[in-house]
Amino acid sequence: MIEYPPVFDSSSSATRQRIQHQRRWMSVGLFLIDQLLIFCGFALAYLLRYQVSWPPPFDRIVAEVATENLVPFSAFLPIVIMLQVLLGLRFIGRGFYRPSRRITMMDEAAAITGSVITMIALLMVVVFLYRPFFYSRLIFAFAVVTIIVLLLSWRLLLIGIRHWFWTRGLGRERVLVVGGTGLGQLVMQSLTASPGVGYTLVGYLSNEPIITGNRARVFQHLGNLDDFEEVVEQHRIQHVIIALPFWEYDRLPELAARCQALGIEYQIAPDIYQLSFDRVDIMHLSGVPLLQPKEIQLHGLNLALKRIFDLTMVLLSLPLTLPLAIIIAVLIWLDSGRPIIFRQQRVGKHGHLFTCYKFRTMVPDAEQRRQELLAHNEADGPLFKMRADPRVTRVGRWLRRTSLDELPQLFNVLRGDMSLIGPRPALPEEVERYEPWHRRRLEVLPGLACLPQALGRSEISFDEQVRLDIYYAENWSLSLDLRILMMVIPAVLSGRGAW
Repeated sequence: MIEYPPVFDSSSSATRQRIQHQRRWMSVGLFLIDQLLIFCGFALAYLLRYQVSWPPPFDRIVAEVATENLVPFSAFLPIVIMLQVLLGLRFIGRGFYRPSRRITMMDEAAAITGSVITMIALLMVVVFLYRPFFYSRLIFAFAVVTIIVLLLSWRLLLIGIRHWFWTRGLGRERVLVVGGTGLGQLVMQSLTASPGVGYTLVGYLSNEPIITGNRARVFQHLGNLDDFEEVVEQHRIQHVIIALPFWEYDRLPELAARCQALGIEYQIAPDIYQLSFDRVDIMHLSGVPLLQPKEIQLHGLNLALKRIFDLTMVLLSLPLTLPLAIIIAVLIWLDSGRPIIFRQQRVGKHGHLFTCYKFRTMVPDAEQRRQELLAHNEADGPLFKMRADPRVTRVGRWLRRTSLDELPQLFNVLRGDMSLIGPRPALPEEVERYEPWHRRRLEVLPGLACLPQALGRSEISFDEQVRLDIYYAENWSLSLDLRILMMVIPAVLSGRGAW
């Protein structure tokens, strides 16, 4: 296993573990309350449909149900349970129960409304295909309204309760600001002026304390940047805002790694003219933009869906890929003998090493001859590529151009070492030369095909390939996987950028 370069040796404090434990239980509690409200919303919809006497002119829309056609609520229980499961999975997938989740009420309302409408519409299709004349269609329309109203009302109440506590200094997150220049001071002033955002400013780290008129400012100077771990543990810091001046941006990867190792959430207050906004979520603190790195989408339910997608596609393709693999194996054997399969150690998710399988496209002693060809490398970054590599065999050149040499990696997909779509697996010596930000591509399973391969293959610079890999990991969806597959097919057939 290849590990990230150690920045420090430290373990999380008991206080932080207790806080994380409390957050997990809070997430469970929020989930259970939502489940209860979904049940209550459907029960209220049943009452509105079958029990309430509507005055004119609504009585014409909600026709009275004859006694012999009255359906007891118990008949709807299987539907309610299915709806609770569907919406529960949907809300988990949308990250509704992540700790310290801060989004606007408008965004949350849009997400809840869309989820409820989609899941109830799906449920209606299933129900009426199974028993088309048993259930009232109107009850589902009522359920959409009642469930949305209850869920949004609960969230408005929760926001109000949180703000009530925060404005009284209760339940706030303890925040450390890293940086003491003008940007850092602006962040600290905004924190102290906005008690309703749920943060308590503990102090700041800076190599030089803030001095005005020979007197230290009211913000507490806790030490320099090298004291980061000690300050975090001593002051029970729960959240970090990095507000370094642009000339100290070379410290950002180091500080981010320290936060991740301690399990602390962090945000970046940037010089907005120095940073790109394609890989961050943006929130505002009294007009100060705070950038938080986007989360990797491939976890939990999303990861399970991707695994099911991978296995399904591989198994469905076997009638085509197995005969093709046999033909390729025979061609390799006739052209250059054995071995047919080339085995190589590659770096997988989180730096784990695994054996990657490919059809052999080079002469058997290709690895031993690599050192003498390093001076002819035509790829940038840590990669090694040559357009006219003398080690490539005749059949191997065709296999590389069509990417059919990677067909045995379907076995890696079945084993779970790889996925159909994901960053291409790197060699250990390449990973050792990665810059800190390159390592984010190692947070997901490597893939048989990838977004850079679909867009240009070897014609794209290494840094741009990494950016595309990170974009994929942070914006994953099944539809994105399908789009990449559809883009890879013509790119492979044309041989564009393959060498």
